[in-house]
Amino acid sequence: MTLPPWPPQVTQQARDALLTQATNYALANGILFAGAEQPEPLAHGYHVPFALFPSPFPRRLFNQAKELQSLYHELYARVASDYAFLDQVVNEIGDADPFVKRLWGIFQQCHEEGIAQPIHMGIVRSDYLLHEVEDKPFAMRQVEFNAIGCAFGPHSQSIGNLHKYLHTLTGYCDSSPLLKQDSMPENYTIPKMAEGIAEAHSLYGSTDAWVLFLVSEKESNIFDQRRLEYQLVETHKVRVIRQSYEDLIENATLDESRQLLVRSPLRSQPIPISVVYFRAGWSPASFPTDAHFDIRHTIERSRAIKCPTLPVQISGSKKVQQVLAASGVLERFLTSPKYGPPLAQAQISTVQDTFAGMWALDEILSERGLDAVKSLGASKAIVLKPQREGGGNNVYGEDIPSFLDGLPVDERKAWIAMEMIKIPRGVRNWLVRSGFDGAGKSVAGLVRAVNEEVVSELGIFGTMLFRESEGHTKMLRNEEAGYLLRTKEVVNNEGGVGVGFSVLDSALLVEE
Repeated sequence: MTLPPWPPQVTQQARDALLTQATNYALANGILFAGAEQPEPLAHGYHVPFALFPSPFPRRLFNQAKELQSLYHELYARVASDYAFLDQVVNEIGDADPFVKRLWGIFQQCHEEGIAQPIHMGIVRSDYLLHEVEDKPFAMRQVEFNAIGCAFGPHSQSIGNLHKYLHTLTGYCDSSPLLKQDSMPENYTIPKMAEGIAEAHSLYGSTDAWVLFLVSEKESNIFDQRRLEYQLVETHKVRVIRQSYEDLIENATLDESRQLLVRSPLRSQPIPISVVYFRAGWSPASFPTDAHFDIRHTIERSRAIKCPTLPVQISGSKKVQQVLAASGVLERFLTSPKYGPPLAQAQISTVQDTFAGMWALDEILSERGLDAVKSLGASKAIVLKPQREGGGNNVYGEDIPSFLDGLPVDERKAWIAMEMIKIPRGVRNWLVRSGFDGAGKSVAGLVRAVNEEVVSELGIFGTMLFRESEGHTKMLRNEEAGYLLRTKEVVNNEGGVGVGFSVLDSALLVEE
């Protein structure tokens, strides 16, 4: 199977006109980054990187990915409710990943004290790549399940609107019969994410409480976050406060009932918090001191609904993903009445069909030997992944042999080996960048639009709320919440927009 030749051919004059229309639309509609070093109050922004044309994606697999999301919510809610399972996984990693071990230790202390808030929340995203199968239609393989700080939902909705605007205005210059409105799917990340947080706020049950957005101290992606905040305030009348870990070290306390209170210049009295929405905290960089870990402990102890709780966050680790791919583990979580209503075998199979081969690095090294695994890496049969979110952490191809030579034996448990996904080739697109670097500084000679061979990664957002009781889960909300399409040069292994690897895109649904 192949994807259609892309992008459509237009004259340079038409492309320049489209580029002007697109960048002006992005600026006028707030599809922006802020320079990370820019002080508050902000004075300027620059548009996020984006694809000029929507990128082709098989309609069948796009719809399948959306339908799978509720099943993945069921799975990860059950994983997050099985504390013994998570404890075993963390112990398997051991001291090789002190960050995950310390987070789990915080949760264990909270569990021993008694959980103040039994409701868990996640705004999550399941990421997929197309996978070529010889003489068969395309398949789809899950890259990862993201359980904390899932970015670019609001901006993704806006990029889809940008592409629809260009089509409404120009028909993209009649360059392709594939470019039509009914092949550009609706994206509704902003209202759906806000609905999830608003429902959690309602479940908390205090009209005086606010939602806390826990953010990085210097955040270039602030406008993506603000769009969601404004939706909550304007549509749901739910008030939002933004603070960083550094702010909360000074401002956060618990009262005797473990209600989370946060001091703010916006109000004379401490603000009670209903929901903590984490847009930071997935990497050790967010925790430079013990005081930062102490604040995470304070939040986890509190009665506020956490998005996510530590069990949900840790369930999204690569190690859990690898263990779920082992024989019988997925079936246990989805069929045992211990966790909830059993799922049908057909549903389990649709989830299982998205799994790529995955192995614990220490185990595959023990079974096959160092030289064999180095050979697998050099031949691009596998990729090595740590327990980190955020992009830029994986090891690929010719870098794997030297990486393995230098990796201490006691750190191998913190890594997994994943089968490389065989992506389709031959698709290109115009990738539009702003002329600014990641700190918002102008870069002389940075090309604004380049035509490159690309690969697109589809992410399906979802909102889930569930109540846990002795390992049993009761779903309170289970909804798909729109999508993200990230497109990058095919020669680039990593995929993060915020760290400069990819551009934001939208899907053009095509038949196979």
